[in-house]
Amino acid sequence: MKLHDLKSPEGSTHRRKIVGRGIAGKGGKTAGRGTKGQKARRQIPAGFEGGQLPLLQRIPKLKGFTNPFRVEYTPVNLDALGALGVSDVTPELLVERGLARKKDLVKVLGRGTLKAKMNVSAHRFSASARAAIESAGGTTTELPLPFAVRPPAAGNQHQNR
Repeated sequence: MKLHDLKSPEGSTHRRKIVGRGIAGKGGKTAGRGTKGQKARRQIPAGFEGGQLPLLQRIPKLKGFTNPFRVEYTPVNLDALGALGVSDVTPELLVERGLARKKDLVKVLGRGTLKAKMNVSAHRFSASARAAIESAGGTTTELPLPFAVRPPAAGNQHQNR
């Protein structure tokens, strides 16, 4: 058997119905659309919702660009660190005390003052926070990020807002 020998089974293919060719044939005059009304007339445009404001007009026009490689940090200020009353601060301790969530990247910011010497480990430090910690006699340890190049977020630029 070759390709040219193949045939579709008897009765499996149908000729397309041709309508609207005058009153002599079976599909004449109204051409199977009934009488009057919107559906009997021209084609309804795509996205038409019966006069209701269409979805494409209801959604906001999103402008601009969302960087999929943006790295977000959980901010923790010096006054919050001072209130902990410990000498060694790590992201795990901040999670335990409710100042950050698990797997969050922590950035220490400079609001408030430190009275005691403190060793702080975080992913980032602001310049003022680093200066305040070191002037109080403490040390700052910057932890490496858990990724080398941040993978892009899933979806398009407007989904990731």
